[in-house]
Formats: sequence, structure tokens, C-alpha cells
Amino acid sequence: MIVCVEDELNIQELIVYTLNSTGYKASGVSNGVQLDALLNHQIPELILLDLMLPDESGMDILKRLRENKRTKDIPVIILTAKSSEMDKILGLDSGADDYITKPFSMLELISRIKAVLRRTSKETSDVLVFRDLKMDLSKHIVMVENEKIALTLKEYELLKKLMQNPGVVCSRDMLLDEIWGYDYYGESRTVDVHIRTLRSKLGKAETYIETIRGVGYKLID
Repeated sequence: MIVCVEDELNIQELIVYTLNSTGYKASGVSNGVQLDALLNHQIPELILLDLMLPDESGMDILKRLRENKRTKDIPVIILTAKSSEMDKILGLDSGADDYITKPFSMLELISRIKAVLRRTSKETSDVLVFRDLKMDLSKHIVMVENEKIALTLKEYELLKKLMQNPGVVCSRDMLLDEIWGYDYYGESRTVDVHIRTLRSKLGKAETYIETIRGVGYKLID
């Protein structure tokens, strides 16, 4: 089931109707209280979350979802009228899986939902290893030389993508599309900034990430 958290009933009803008409099971709620009541009985496959909600902001709801063991892995797509680059980065770094700016078409919404569900499907392997880098996907833990390191969600996703494709160049456009999950028409500095902070946390393993000028990044032996 997909849950749409949207206080504008005409938008909520349109989204729910579209999803139910295209093969998904969907329902709508108008605020965080109603969402919590639903989550007490069922864990949805995905949540569509408006940021501008009464009583409690969508960002606060997202934070609660990610801090709760039962709900931390539910994919979340933010729906919002806020369209600035910093708003997008804040939402995605706070744990959202995608960020769609209003107004949007129903075709775009369905396409984004399919993409997020593909990306967040269960991994075939629970542990990734590259030299002395180890990533436990089930526990969401990263270790360098058996020392645990703390990463933000996007740093973690970047490292995971590189470790899943050792020796293969991951372009900035691909990383933006698969990790940030939206068509990004600005400069590619978002990826570069996150790679820089990721390197700073990896210690000597920072040298494993090679910059391919004008293209992207890859892990090297």
C-alpha cells in the first residue's frame, strides 16, 4: 500500500485515485496524527509526504519516521511547493528517497514511485567489502579497518553505489538520478560536496575514491 499524506483534499484524492487506477493500492491521510494511527496497524510500501502540513511539518514527520525502528526503512517521496536547491538537499539529506516539486503530472509521479521502489528493493547481499572497507547493509554500518564510521544517509548511499560497482566509473548524472532520485538541472556540485565530506570520514581509505575529471567517480585498488 502507498500512503499519501496531503492536507489539500483535492490533491490527495487525485493522487489516491490515480494510484488505485494504475494497479497500486493507495489511501490518503491529512496530517501526522492520522498517519501515526495508520502505521499502528500497517506498514506501507511507500509514503508520499507533503511538507506544508497543519500542526506538524512534513520534515518533522520524516524525522520521526527515520528514528523509529518500525518505520525507518519505508521509502518516502516528498511532495512540496518548495523548489530551491537547498530545500531539496535538506529534504533528501534528512532521509527522503525523492523530492517532487509541485505542480507535477501524475505520469511523473508514477514514474518516480516506480524508480524509488526499484532502488529500495531488498539487496541481494547484506555485506559489501572492498579492501579494508566493509558495509553491512542489514545493520546500516560502515567500517574502515574494523573501525565504525558515521556517515549521513547520502554519504552512505554514495559509498554503497561505488562499492557495488568497483572499478566502474559512476557518473555524476547517474549518482544524482539513482541516489537523489530527481532530474537535477543545476550544477553537479551536490555530488562533489558529498564526495568530499565522505572522503574526509574514510581516513586512509579516502584514496580509494578516484575522481574521473568531467565524468564522475570510481573505486580503485
